[in-house]
Amino acid sequence: MFNKRKQPPIKSLVAYGSEIAGNFTFRDGLRIDGAVVGDIHAHEGQSSILVISESASVTGAIHADHIIISGHVNGPVHAALMLELQPKARIEGDVYYRALEMHQGATISGQMHPIGADEVKPTLKLAANNK
Repeated sequence: MFNKRKQPPIKSLVAYGSEIAGNFTFRDGLRIDGAVVGDIHAHEGQSSILVISESASVTGAIHADHIIISGHVNGPVHAALMLELQPKARIEGDVYYRALEMHQGATISGQMHPIGADEVKPTLKLAANNK
């Protein structure tokens, strides 16, 4: 309905208090509540979702289709389809996205690079504009 793709299930978890050092590859969905020091890549050829919770921190590059960030990321973020930044999200690095949803309070210390921006220029509307 409404052309929304069904999200893959979250099958993996890096729990609060856990720390992974090294590169990490996952299938379907991954939720991070702990810390990861290394690159995170979704398996190619499948739909993927990555959730970085408010208590989580990631130091390294991130690659997935749909990424939801509430915690801290130090490194580039590559969202092939959708990047959602919750109010407490903190990114120190460049972000690459096809669609972006950024809540008030989220911060990006880096450059923003829309994927496919050369094909279609997005329309910008200010939410506070009542005209």
